[in-house]
Amino acid sequence: MEFRTLANGVKMPVLGYGVAQVQGTEATQAVKDAIANGYRMIDTAVIYDNEGDIGRAIAESDVDRRDLFLTTKVWVQDMSYEGAKASVSRSLELLGTDYLDLVLLHHPIGDIWGAWRALEEAYKAGRIRAIGVSNFSPALMTQFVALNDIAPMVNQIENHPFHQQADKVTYFQEQGILVEAWAPFAEGMHDVFHSPILTKIAENHDKEVGHVILRWLLQRGISTIPKSMKPARMASNLDVFDFELTTDEMAQIATMNTGETLFGGSDDPDVAHVQKMLNWTVTH
Repeated sequence: MEFRTLANGVKMPVLGYGVAQVQGTEATQAVKDAIANGYRMIDTAVIYDNEGDIGRAIAESDVDRRDLFLTTKVWVQDMSYEGAKASVSRSLELLGTDYLDLVLLHHPIGDIWGAWRALEEAYKAGRIRAIGVSNFSPALMTQFVALNDIAPMVNQIENHPFHQQADKVTYFQEQGILVEAWAPFAEGMHDVFHSPILTKIAENHDKEVGHVILRWLLQRGISTIPKSMKPARMASNLDVFDFELTTDEMAQIATMNTGETLFGGSDDPDVAHVQKMLNWTVTH
C-alpha cells in the first residue's frame, strides 16, 4: 500500500474501502473481508447507518486498531457546533474506538462554520487525527482556509472519467488539501467498464478497466475508496501498484470528461438537492 501525507503530517492510505449503501451483518462481513484482503482504510459516514456494523468488524479483525485508518462524516442534520460535537461522540461509541483518523463534513449544507469549530476542538483534543470536508467548492474552500484556525486537510469529491473536475483538483492540491474521489467507477454508469478507451488501455497493460481507473486517479495525486462486496474483487482493486499509465493514455482518458455530475449538485447544491439532503434521516 502507498500513502499520502496530509498537511499535518498524518499518513493516509491512497486506497481505502468504501461502505456506502450496505448495513447489518452484510456490512460487518464486507469490512472483515476488506481488512483480510489488505485494506487498511475504511470509509463510512453517519448517513450510511452502519458505523456500529463496522465497529463490530474492526473488533473481530486480527489487525490492530492503530494499523487502520478510519474515516466517518458528519451528516447535514448535525451540521452545527453542538450537532457536530454530538455526532463525533456518537461515531466514536458506535465504531468502538477512542479516536477517529479522519472526520469530514459531508455536505456544505447547514451551519458548516459551527460544525467545523467542533471538529477543530475534537482535533486539538486528540479525538480526531485529521479533519476535512466533502463536496466543497473552491470558493467555499477559500473561505474555510482563510477564516478558520485549521484548514481542511482533505476534500472528498465526485471524481471519475466522466466528471474529472481537473481545475478544482489542481486548486485544492495547490492549497495543500488532499483530494479523495468518491464513486471512482461512476457506479457503473455509462457502461464505464466497457468503455472502448479504457478497455484498450487495460489491454495494453494486461489489466482490467477498474485497475486503469484507479491507476488514473492515483497518478493524478487523488486517493479513492472503491467498493465491492466480493472478496476477489476487493483484492483485485488493490492490484494497481505495479504499472503506470503513459502520458498519452492519461490524455485519452481526459477526453472522456463530460464536465457534468452523475449524482446531483454535490459542491453547489440547488434547492431540490438541498431538500433531498435534509429529507434523508439518520437513526441514532
